[in-house]
Amino acid sequence: MKQNRIDQSGRPDLFTDVELCSDPYPFFEQLRAEGPVFVEPFHDVAIMTTFDTAMAVFNDASKFSACVGASGPLPPLTFVPEGDDITAQIAEHRPQMHCSDLINTYDQPEHPKARSLMLRLFTPSRLRQNETYLRELAERLIDEALASDTVEIVAELGNPFATLVIADLLGIPEDDRALYRDRLTGVPAPIGETSEEAYEQRPLEFLHESFTHFIESRRAAPTDDVLSDLATSAYHDGTMPTVIEVVRITVNLFAAGQETTARLLATALRILVEQQNLQTQLRSEPELIGNFVEEVLRLDGPIKGTFRLTSQTTQIADAELKAGTIVMMAIPTINRDPGRYDRPDEIVLDRPKIREHLAFGRGVHTCPGAPLARVEVRVMIERLLARTSAITLSAAHHGPEGNRRFEYAPTYLIRGLNALHLKLVPRDDLKAG
Repeated sequence: MKQNRIDQSGRPDLFTDVELCSDPYPFFEQLRAEGPVFVEPFHDVAIMTTFDTAMAVFNDASKFSACVGASGPLPPLTFVPEGDDITAQIAEHRPQMHCSDLINTYDQPEHPKARSLMLRLFTPSRLRQNETYLRELAERLIDEALASDTVEIVAELGNPFATLVIADLLGIPEDDRALYRDRLTGVPAPIGETSEEAYEQRPLEFLHESFTHFIESRRAAPTDDVLSDLATSAYHDGTMPTVIEVVRITVNLFAAGQETTARLLATALRILVEQQNLQTQLRSEPELIGNFVEEVLRLDGPIKGTFRLTSQTTQIADAELKAGTIVMMAIPTINRDPGRYDRPDEIVLDRPKIREHLAFGRGVHTCPGAPLARVEVRVMIERLLARTSAITLSAAHHGPEGNRRFEYAPTYLIRGLNALHLKLVPRDDLKAG
């Protein structure tokens, strides 16, 4: 961990200060007070602090490349930008850039082709089939949780839930799913760390190996399952993707979906145990749980920053962004922009246009798994509230009321608790069952 740095105004380095992970909101509010675009001094990252400036970037893929979408400014660029249009430089150096095989770093023409394959998994009929399994799985995991004095939400409930739901969506054989539950942990790289070793994700190696086997075997002998459909699908132009291109789609889905869904679930439950009146309301009015999930996404979603690289010199608000400037859409401040939202720091269950936040991004890179994440968290909360009379924090793990202790993921990319220990009190009328 690097020693923290302070700028002339006393602000720390967002990308190396672990203290900001527990509560980044006052810091981002300070940046928004400086203006709609804030260029931080340590890495020259232009931070979009308002809804409008963020949308200007999200909606202009021609001037803002997603090639840094998975890492932001750390590690640094592998080339020195030259001139007012670095589109050709990005194309030349893309293979050497960090996480260049992840779909959220693709640009034209690779991105729409890869996205078309991924969207085959998110058809309404496939999501309906998946929801049946999702509800059954939620009940099984809650059974396990109710059998213990406490449950740790991230590792014991959220991670296995999200992992197995995605495994079902992809059509992984039932006999293989326990292995996926054991192997996929979703541990983020430490904040401020730039070494290649820190970014190595061994669970991703496991996914590459297993899905290469699945896709190769289904291409050789297709069956009536989702993996065969993926393995034999062509791009819109009729060309067939390579095996590794299909494998990357499946790995991306696991890497993105499992981590963020588990963190989002933990955040939502922390809010419910700290606001018992809200928990009581949702237990009696479960039809509002979907709106509650939207407000958690807006207020404290699992993504802290979405990044782009300015490929052509351009203007956003009153700031000129030179080609080669890394841009950050600061989701924590954008989704609390008072110019866009009334009562931005509160959960408002009847908020108009409640889904119009940027927790899932916007534009061509809008998260394709957003419908799945929404239903996962909604269903798990619905079932937890339906099967309990109370959910409270474990004081043994988080300290007494008034002196709570929580640890957050030490990264500038993900916003989420490392652990959340809860006590679940079963409903009296369900205890016998």
